[in-house]
Parts: sequence; C-alpha cells; structure tokens
Amino acid sequence: MTVIPEVVLEDGKRAFERFAKGLRTGDWEPFFEILTDDFTFTFPAGAFQGVNVGKDRAREFFQHVSDLFEGGLETEVQRITYSGSTVVFELTSHGSLRGQPYHNQVAVSFDLQGDRVCAYREYFSLLYKPESSPSSS
Repeated sequence: MTVIPEVVLEDGKRAFERFAKGLRTGDWEPFFEILTDDFTFTFPAGAFQGVNVGKDRAREFFQHVSDLFEGGLETEVQRITYSGSTVVFELTSHGSLRGQPYHNQVAVSFDLQGDRVCAYREYFSLLYKPESSPSSS
C-alpha cells in the first residue's frame, strides 16, 4: 500500500481532534471508534507505564485520564510532524489535576493504518508541581 503524505497528515489531524475532544469532555467514544482491534499504546509513567495492548486496556487508560482531570484538559497544538504513517503532535495542556492547577508540555504520536489509529505513544515533561508541604521549623 502506498502512503500518501497529505492523506496521512489529514487522517492524523482528524484522529487528534477526536483525541482532544476526549481530553476536553471525557467522551472518548469517537476516538475509540477509529482504533484498530490490535491497538497498542505506550505511556511513560504510573499504572499504565510501558506498552499496553488492546482497546479494553485503552478504555481503562483514557477513563483514568478523565477521572484525574475533572472538568477536562485543554490542549493547544504547537507543532505537527509526520513521516510515513506516523503523525506527532507537540502540545501544551492545562486543566485541574485532583483540584490543583496543571500545565504540561506533551508530545503524542499516532501510527495510522489507513484512517485508523493502530498505536499511540505519549511523552511528557511534567511542569505541574504540587504544593510543597510545610516544613517543620
């Protein structure tokens, strides 16, 4: 199958729109609809650290994300890069994490098979810093 770069970019942007809507609203169904049956995702930390396989695991992960960010997470794309069937979005995100202000820089990567997402990878630099506990004097 020949990969047409412009088509990959447009399919990647459509996938990202569904992803961003999930972050914003907690409604992940439109994103889940475009995942392949053998979907994998890689996350750098926590209970989902490493490579995760399957749509059921993805549902657990993205529901966990929505639970952490009550009220949703807003994103702003800074840059889009693509090569072959991979589209990478560099973005900033902000919201409230467990009641505390949250700001972050993130890169998310979608691997595409046609107009469907077969893999997702996330990379981040944690800018959120919880309030430090009072020190004893």
